[in-house]
Amino acid sequence: MKRKIAYCITTLLLLFCYTKATAQVKTITLSGTVKENTGTPLPYANAVLKKVDGTTAADTITNEQGHFSLTTSPGKYVLEVSSLGYTTTQKELFVGTLSDYLDAGTILLQTDAKQLQEVVVNAQQDAVSSKMDKKTFTLADNIAQTGGSVLQAMQNLPGVTTQDGKVLLRGNDKVMILIDGKQTALTGFNSQSGLDNLPASAIEKIEIINNPSAKYDANGNAGIINIILKKNKEEGFNGKAGLTTGMGALWQRRENLPTIRPQYQNTPKINPSLSLNYRKEKINVYFQGDYLYTETLNKNEFVTRTYDDGTIINQQTKRNRDTQFTNLKAGIDWKYNDNNTLAFSALFGSEKILDHGDEPFFNADYSQRLRLWQFLEDELKTTAMASATYQHKFGEAGHVLNAGAHYTFHRENEKYFFTNTLPESSGTDAFKLISDESVLDINVDYIKPLAAGRLETGVKFRNRIIPTNMHFYPGQNSVIDANAGGRATYEEMIPAVYGNYVYENDRIEAEAGVRMEYLDLKYQVDPNHPVYSTNGYHYLNPFPSMRLAYKLNDNHKLSIFYNRRVDRPNEVDIRIFPKYDDAEIIKVGNPGLRPQFTNTVELGYKANIGKGYLFASAYYKHVEGTISRIAITVPDNTNFIYNVFQNTGNSSMTGAELMFTQKPVSWYSYNLNATVYHNTIDAFSGTILYPQSTAYSVDKQQITSGNIKWNNTFTFSPTLSGQLMAAYLAPDIIPQGKTLGRFSTDIGLKKTVQKGKGEFFINATDLFNTLVIRKEVHANGFSYTSKDYYETQVIRFGYNYKF
Repeated sequence: MKRKIAYCITTLLLLFCYTKATAQVKTITLSGTVKENTGTPLPYANAVLKKVDGTTAADTITNEQGHFSLTTSPGKYVLEVSSLGYTTTQKELFVGTLSDYLDAGTILLQTDAKQLQEVVVNAQQDAVSSKMDKKTFTLADNIAQTGGSVLQAMQNLPGVTTQDGKVLLRGNDKVMILIDGKQTALTGFNSQSGLDNLPASAIEKIEIINNPSAKYDANGNAGIINIILKKNKEEGFNGKAGLTTGMGALWQRRENLPTIRPQYQNTPKINPSLSLNYRKEKINVYFQGDYLYTETLNKNEFVTRTYDDGTIINQQTKRNRDTQFTNLKAGIDWKYNDNNTLAFSALFGSEKILDHGDEPFFNADYSQRLRLWQFLEDELKTTAMASATYQHKFGEAGHVLNAGAHYTFHRENEKYFFTNTLPESSGTDAFKLISDESVLDINVDYIKPLAAGRLETGVKFRNRIIPTNMHFYPGQNSVIDANAGGRATYEEMIPAVYGNYVYENDRIEAEAGVRMEYLDLKYQVDPNHPVYSTNGYHYLNPFPSMRLAYKLNDNHKLSIFYNRRVDRPNEVDIRIFPKYDDAEIIKVGNPGLRPQFTNTVELGYKANIGKGYLFASAYYKHVEGTISRIAITVPDNTNFIYNVFQNTGNSSMTGAELMFTQKPVSWYSYNLNATVYHNTIDAFSGTILYPQSTAYSVDKQQITSGNIKWNNTFTFSPTLSGQLMAAYLAPDIIPQGKTLGRFSTDIGLKKTVQKGKGEFFINATDLFNTLVIRKEVHANGFSYTSKDYYETQVIRFGYNYKF
C-alpha cells in the first residue's frame, strides 16, 4: 500500500509544471445582513467592498430587511458598512472559489462594532472545476457527436471510454449515472443501462465527478456522470426544434459465415426533437420531446473456442437491431414568493427493440455446420417518472432547504423466439420475461453558508421492488433449461444520512464528510428453482470522503482526495434466469453475489497556463470483493460456456491522468487527455453453482493500460466551426483475459445561420472504420478469441432552430 502511494506521489511530481499563468476570471456574489445593535434590521445602509489598495470593487445598499448582495471576483478585500448616524464598520474578507455561498452572519453597527459577513460564489468554470473533483462539458461544443446517443456523445470526453454499451471512467465501468442529479430507470439504478438509445439532443451538459463528496449516493467506485437536460430560463415563450438524420454500416467489414441472413448495411437514423419553454413572472413551464429511430448492426462478433481436448468451434453472432425510442418530459416551476419554490415534473420513456439474430456454429475448418441458432427478440421497455420538489430560501443567499419525492415505474417486457437447427433435426424455443420495477426516493437537503465555507447535511430514503416472471417454452433438442424459469422478487430499502463541511482561506481548502448508509436487500427465489434459493444481505456502513488543497499561488493548486464507496450488485446481476441470446455462451446471474467496497486516494494538480490549463492526477484504488463475470464449462459433453457473476477477492488500480487544454491562436484550440493505469486482479478460486456445482481458479492477472485522446476545435469564421478527435485505447485486463487495443477518429462541422437562430451540422464517427473490439480469454479447460465488427461508423446531418 505504501509503495503504491509513493508511486502516485512520484508520478504527480513528475507532472508538475510551474509555468507563468494568468488567472481565470471568476464571478462572486457577496451577501450579508446589517442590523442595529438592538437587533433591528437596517435598511438603506451602504455596503462597499474595497480591494486591499483601497479602490472600490463593488457597492450596494441594504434592502428593507437589511440584506445586501454584491458581485466581485476572488481575492482579499475589506468590507465597509456605513449608515447615517452609525459608526462605520470594516472587516477584512477573503473571497475564495471553493464554495458557491459563504456566510458571515450579521453585521451590527454600533460604537464597538462586532461584525460578521457573508460571501456567495458563482464561478465560471474551466472543464476541470477549481476543486478538481469535477469536469463539465457542454454538448453544444461536441460537434463530432451531435445528433447521436448519450453513449456516443460521452465517448469523446476526456477520461471516458465505452465498451459493451457501458461507459468506463479510467478503465472502470462501476459508474453511477444521474439525470439532473437523480438516478433513474432510464440509465439504471445500481448499474448502467439504456445509454446507447437515449438521444443526446435532450442534453445541455455532462458532469464527470471522479471524487464525489458524501452528499452523493455511495455507489459507483469509478465516479459519477451527471447528465443535465436542457431547460430554458429566458422570459416569455421560446424553444428549439431539431432534426437529425444519418446512415451507418456504410460497408461490410467482414463477410458472414455461410448459410445466414445478410448483415444490416446503410442503416438509417432519424432523430427529431422539440423543446418548449414559457416563463412569466413566478411561473415557468417547459417541455422536452425526443424521438429516435435507428437500424443498427448491433453485434457482429466472430469467436473461436479452443478446448483442452482439441475441440475447436467457430461461431458468429450477428444481431440486426431496430430501435424506436420516445422520451417526453414536462414540468412546471412555481416561485410563489421570493423564498419558496415548488416544482413538479413528469417523464415518459418508451424503448422498442427488435433484434434479428443469427448464430452459426462450425467445426475447426468450417467444413461442417454444427448448429444454426436464429432468434427474434421483441422487447419493450416503458418508463414513467414523477417528481415533486420544494425549495425554501432563508434570508441569506445560499442558505437553502431542499426537499423532494421521486417515483419511478419501469417495465421490461421481453420475448425471445428461437429456431434451433441441427444437422439432423430442428426445433423452436421461446421464453417470455416480465419485470416491473418500482422505486420511491425521498430526500431532504440543507445548506448553510458559513464565514469561510459551508455546511451541507441531509437524509435520503429509497425503497425499490422488482418482481420478475420468466417462462421458458423449449422445443425439440432444446438448449434451454426449462426448469430455471419461474418467479423472483428483488427488494431493497436504503435509508441514508450525510454531513459535509467545507472550509477555505487564502491558502487552504478543506472538505470532509461522511455518509452513513443502511441497506436491507432480499431476493426471493421460486422454491422450484433447481439450483438457487432465496437469499439476501444487509449492512450498516460509513462512507467517508475528504479533500484537502493547498494553493501555491493564484494559478497553481495541489489537492489530495480520499473516499470510500460501494458497488451493489444490480437486480440483473443476481437474476436467476439464464439468457440465451447466445446458444452456447450463456449468461446467468448469482443471488449469492455481495457488494464490492472501494477505497480511493488521489493527488491532483492544476495550473492555469496562458489561454488554457494543465490538470494532472495520480490515484490508487483498492477493491474488496471484486465483482466479475467468470467463464466456466461443466462436464456434460456439450462444450457450453457459462458466464456467471462472482465475488473474486481483491483487486487494485494505480494510475495517472493528464489533461492539457490550450488555445495557441484565435482560430484553434485543443484538448489533450492521457490516462495510464496498472490493473491487478489477485489470484482467486471459488465454486459456481449453476448449472451444477463447479470449482474454478484463476491466476493473478496484471496489465498496464490506458488511453489517449486528442480533441481539436477549429473556428474558421464567426459562423463556421469544426472538430477533429482521435482516440487510442490500449489493451486492458478483463477477468480471465484481456481486450486488445483499438483506435478511432471522429470529425464534425457546424454552420450557424439565420442570425444565430439556425444551425446546420454534419459529422462522422469512426471515420476510417477502424474500431473493432477484440478479446482473449483463457479459462479452466478452454480458451477463446473474439472480434466484434459491430457498427461504429455513422455519418449524420442535421438542423436546429431556436425561436
